[in-house]
This record gives sequence, structure tokens and C-alpha cells, in this order.
Amino acid sequence: MPNDELCFRPAVELARAIAEKEVSSRELLEVFVSRIERLDAAVHAVITLDVERAEAAAAAADAATARGESSGPLHGLPITIKDAIETEGIRSTGGAVELMDHVPKEDAPAVARLRAAGAFVFAKTNLPRWSGDIQTFNEMFGTTNNPWDRTRTPGGSSGGAAAAVACGLTSFELGTDIGGSVRTPSHFTGIFGLKTSYGLVSQRGYLDSVGGGVTDADINVFGPMARSAGDLALLLDVLAGPEPERASAWSAAPPRSMFRSLEGVRLAVWLDDPYCRIDRTYAEVLSAMADRLVASGAIVVEARPPVTMAEQVTLFNSLILPAVSPSMPDPIAEVAGGSHREWLRLHSARARVQRVWAEWFGGGFDALLCPVTPTAAFPHQQAGDFRSRTTMINGERRPYADNISWAGLIGVIGLPSAVPPLGRTSDGLPVGVQVVAPYLRDHDAVRVAGLIAEAVGGGYRPPPLASTAT
Repeated sequence: MPNDELCFRPAVELARAIAEKEVSSRELLEVFVSRIERLDAAVHAVITLDVERAEAAAAAADAATARGESSGPLHGLPITIKDAIETEGIRSTGGAVELMDHVPKEDAPAVARLRAAGAFVFAKTNLPRWSGDIQTFNEMFGTTNNPWDRTRTPGGSSGGAAAAVACGLTSFELGTDIGGSVRTPSHFTGIFGLKTSYGLVSQRGYLDSVGGGVTDADINVFGPMARSAGDLALLLDVLAGPEPERASAWSAAPPRSMFRSLEGVRLAVWLDDPYCRIDRTYAEVLSAMADRLVASGAIVVEARPPVTMAEQVTLFNSLILPAVSPSMPDPIAEVAGGSHREWLRLHSARARVQRVWAEWFGGGFDALLCPVTPTAAFPHQQAGDFRSRTTMINGERRPYADNISWAGLIGVIGLPSAVPPLGRTSDGLPVGVQVVAPYLRDHDAVRVAGLIAEAVGGGYRPPPLASTAT
């Protein structure tokens, strides 16, 4: 099998190939490293390599395979990790110069769970400073490009992670998502991503400030990014679990999905809203998706919970400021953080909205489908900041922050949201859709996402940069 073809396979298939001795862990690592050396200069997804230790880990995995032993479902898989997540023995910076020389002494719990399942880390991927942008660039490592169009962003903040998966530079990735940071890059680069239910996966070791990672950030979650829905399902089972101090008494086992096809699955679609209109080329793909789902036997209804997008996104905007305030300079952080009393008021408002969504799902819908962002990947735009930047959508200049409205709509209430690739717009850019399920029904979100990708003929496709490499 050509090396490029091997690297485009889903992680579950790569793990099976290693177990069946079709390929060795060492060979797979060599292919990934070779592809990084040949291709990554154009994309700039990978920022730190740890090849020597990875070679030792691969050799140990191969020796175990030869003895008929396996360390878990991810046995022998080389992986990359977003640089916002602490990784033992490998520089982990959060994209900030303040942590340029930070080498953690232990893994974040989520990384430790991946290692315990048999994977090993050989590289870290790029991100914006403190994961604080919809694009991926920082002053230490520069800009990550979208492999489908290098003049455009792969999204943020897990943009390096998404590009690495899309280009076949890794078996899979682990990202973080507080304002769409797994979902947006997955949507922009044509891969599968999962924003997990809030609290289902430990987020300790998340670098959002100097000294960060010892407590949980509001709204934020860790989630897998991969080349198939089957990968997401496997990784969800591996990653789900409490913080180490709670592990002696608590465990997490997200319920399995019972869906085997789209026949009879009850899907609500909320594909546009006056509060945040979406681009026409994206709307065309979403409309075609809805038609295909009906043809596949799904029950598709234009419906939404009895909430307004404006009110819920306003709630998100109010809660995300204190959540990200640790990454801000002290004077700004004091203002953005607000008072604890105000946060309690907002938290209570969120609890009321969460009950509305829970009751609505209980009234007859299995999942809700909505946009990820208003548009496909947009051109690099690094001048200015969140407040001053704009995005062109349908010929109209719109506030930059509109790009996180659809993600914030779902993120603020902590629900799982899987993003499958749907195909490409008339401009040739990949797009996806949020598949939102009830709280802790992450496997339902993943399964429906996979079924949608199959129905529309979307699925993972290598970008031109990777597919034409030799």
C-alpha cells in the first residue's frame, strides 16, 4: 500500500493494521514524520517534534505486538496533540511566549488516557495565543494554512490539529473547544470533530495562562478530531473519565447509540437565523443535506427549542468573557472577569435554558442540526483584533465575532456536538454541520454524524496538497 494511502486511513483501521501486522508502529511513525518533512512547510501544522522518544515507544509497541500483546485499542498509534494541552517531556506552550520553554513533567489526564490505551505522542500542533482566536497564528510559530486553500485559515483554535488530521500527518488529534475550537477547524478542513458534553472528559492540563491547567474552565471541553465517525466513537470511550482525584470513586460510560441507520431518526434542522445569517454557498450544501436525509428515511423537521438565538448567544458572550479572562492582561481581566455574583446570575440563567433544551429533546427529537459558522473557511486576516476585524458574508461586511455565534449557541449549554464533513461548496471549500444531541448522548451525536456523512457522500477526503504528494 502506498504510504500516502496508509496515512489517509481512519485511526481504527490503522490500529487494526498494526494488530494484524500489516504495518508496524515504527513504519507508521516513519511515514508520518516523512510527510511532515515533505508537506508541512506549506501548511505549518506541526510545531514541535519528539521523534527520538517516539521511535522508542514504537519499538516497544512492535515488540509487544510480536509477543501477541496489546496495550489497548490505540496500540502503536503515533499521534499529535494540540499545543494547548500539557504533554509530558514535550514543549507545551499554549501558543504564548511566556511558556516558550515550558516542558511539563506529566501528561494532562486526557493525554494519559490516550497513552494508557496504547497511543504515543510524537509532535505538537499549532494554535493561536492562549487558544484565543478563530484563526491559527502566533508570534512564536507563525501561521497555519488551510490545506484546501493556503490563503485561508484552517480555523482556530485547534487549527494545527485539524490541518494535521486532514493532511494525514497523524493518526488522530486531541483538541479543545470553548468557542468552537474543535468544531470550526473540523468544518473548515473537512474532517470529523466532537465537542464533548461539558465535564465528560477531563480538561486539566489546559494551558490558557501561566500556571493554568489546574482547574476547569467554564464552557471549555477537550474533544477528538479524526478521519471517521468510528474514530470519534472509539476515542470518546477512551477519553471519557473523571479527573485523577475523583477516579477512585467515579467513572464515565457515555451511553451507546442505538441508531443503525437514518430510517426513522427524528432530526430537527435550524439551518439559518436572522440573528446570524449564513453564506449562500454554505446554505446550498445544508439544503442539499436536508433533502438527502429525507431520502434516507430520516424524519426531518424545521424546528428548534423555544429559545431565541439572540438571547442564547448573548448569554454565551457574557459567560465566555470570565471563562477566558485568565489569558488576558490583568487590568483587562479584572473587567472581563466580572463579579462572582454576576457569574452566579448568568449561571442560573444558563441552567434555565439547559432545562428548556432537555425538555425539548425529550419531546420528540433525537438530534438538532445547525451550522458551525456562517461561512466556509475565510481568508487569513491578522490585522486588528476580535473587535475590529470583519468577515465578508453574502457581500456584507459582518462582525468577526459572528464566526463563533453558532458554536456559542451550543457550547454555552454544554451539549455534545459532532461535526461531520458534508462535501464542498461551489467554491471548492469543505463544510460540515453541527449534530447536537442531549447532554451525555455523545455517542448519538457521533453516530448520527457518521450516518449523515454516508448519506450525503461527504466523508473525509484528502485535500489536494496531501493527495498529490509523492
